[in-house]
Amino acid sequence: MLRITQLKLPSDHTPEQLEKKLLRTAHIKKNELKEYKVRKRSLDARKKPEIFYVYTIDFSVVHEERVLRQSKGSIQKVTDKAYQVPEHGRESLGRRPVVVGSGPAGLFCAYLLASEGYMPLVIERGAPVTERKKDVERFWREGVLDPSSNVQFGEGGAGTFSDGKLNTQVKDPAGRNRFVLETFVRFGAPEDILWEQKPHIGTDILIRVVEAMREQIIRMGGEFRFHSQVTDLLPEEKCLVINEKEKIPADAAVLAIGHSARDTFEMLYRHGLHMEAKSFAVGLRVEHRQETVDNAMYGRQRGGLPAAAYKLTAQLDSGRGVYTFCMCPGGYVVNASSEEGFLAVNGMSYHGRAGDNANSAVIVTVTREDYGADHPLAGMEFQRKLEKRAWEEGKGKIPVQRFDDFCYGRLTHDFGKVVPNIKGSYTFGNLRNLFPEELAGSLEEGIRAMGKKLPGFDDKDTVLSGVESRTSSPVRIMRGKDLTSSVPWIYPCGEGAGYAGGITSAAMDGLKTAEAIIGRYSYSQNFNV
Repeated sequence: MLRITQLKLPSDHTPEQLEKKLLRTAHIKKNELKEYKVRKRSLDARKKPEIFYVYTIDFSVVHEERVLRQSKGSIQKVTDKAYQVPEHGRESLGRRPVVVGSGPAGLFCAYLLASEGYMPLVIERGAPVTERKKDVERFWREGVLDPSSNVQFGEGGAGTFSDGKLNTQVKDPAGRNRFVLETFVRFGAPEDILWEQKPHIGTDILIRVVEAMREQIIRMGGEFRFHSQVTDLLPEEKCLVINEKEKIPADAAVLAIGHSARDTFEMLYRHGLHMEAKSFAVGLRVEHRQETVDNAMYGRQRGGLPAAAYKLTAQLDSGRGVYTFCMCPGGYVVNASSEEGFLAVNGMSYHGRAGDNANSAVIVTVTREDYGADHPLAGMEFQRKLEKRAWEEGKGKIPVQRFDDFCYGRLTHDFGKVVPNIKGSYTFGNLRNLFPEELAGSLEEGIRAMGKKLPGFDDKDTVLSGVESRTSSPVRIMRGKDLTSSVPWIYPCGEGAGYAGGITSAAMDGLKTAEAIIGRYSYSQNFNV
């Protein structure tokens, strides 16, 4: 297979024009081309309003060596490194492995284990994804929160009710990233996630993909148990306690519990699992008209282009960094609360990204010095403190505020050019009250700095909502080279354990954890279930 890069075409090009560009650049005739496929596609808006797509193409030809000689280095010969599952280990595993949590980490861990014959038992505190969708929509509509089935908890994990973004910065020599994307496509995700520079699935499609993956895991011998929370641990007996009464023995238990499993963190800490506080970030959701973002990023109206996205950073004189996170073009701000009396927000897009507003989190990093305590769970309590203030500020509804009013610390009385697109009830509130002044001032300064990079970002009518507190796990459950914790039959995994940050990296860590179990243990046709 040959690879050619930097094929640039106008944004409104046709498939025929792409093929002609490939033939011309590779100096081959059409009858010499066997096949080709898009490996990567990105948008180039540096010369806006002229917008281009830039392609990397993999192709095969009749006379490969001649094409390589003629290209003088502009075309490379490539061999894709296929993802390899390790050979099965030799230690006996008398009981099937247990995977706690069915977010991307748990789901992909269970999928690989099931594919290799290990018949995993998946335990999920929340509901199956279709039932969970109804619980979430009822919460947004009526304000009735189910603490076990909400935006944070349930099949698919917290990423299910987000934009379904699949980009990751994780280095991937093992090919796990490609395996994750191909698996998503196999179960119903759009094929373009394999080549788009910033792939996304969207909440509406992701729900169907998660359900299809579960059904396949069951066909391969796995089992799912919903509404089943791990409420205690019996380290010496190698048992998990479910719903405070049932004991489930486990020789290998994967904890893919998600970044919001605060009660589980507390329980694990009581049992002495080695964990540490880690840095994370907090802030607000910021909403603009999508057409404002389109015009800023494209230099014109969108036309046939996708809803424009952005990624902005600001380094402040104080040394703090402020940056945007989880940007949702054409999306919604959502009430992402999971505890009664506490309020958190997140962003969500459907696959079409057809909403009137763009939103993203604008967040500032917080450290142990901000927590005021040197304790593994201090960051978690800091999150709770902010969420409690947000709940009180909005009296249970999402507090919102114009940026101009946030700067002056005054209550908003009416919207301007931007009207919120929010899933869940909202009301006016003073978001400056949520944060220590150093953090509030940093957010204001950061938004103003971002306005110099993206015109209109710091417009006075920009709508803020809060609090954005669940950006990542506030703890890291320590694990060794064999990926086990200080309790040797427990495998911390994914974003909740502090080893991932988003759908793709969590899924990749799930694969990595499954590999550790597969490489250590042999599977049995007669697992004690």
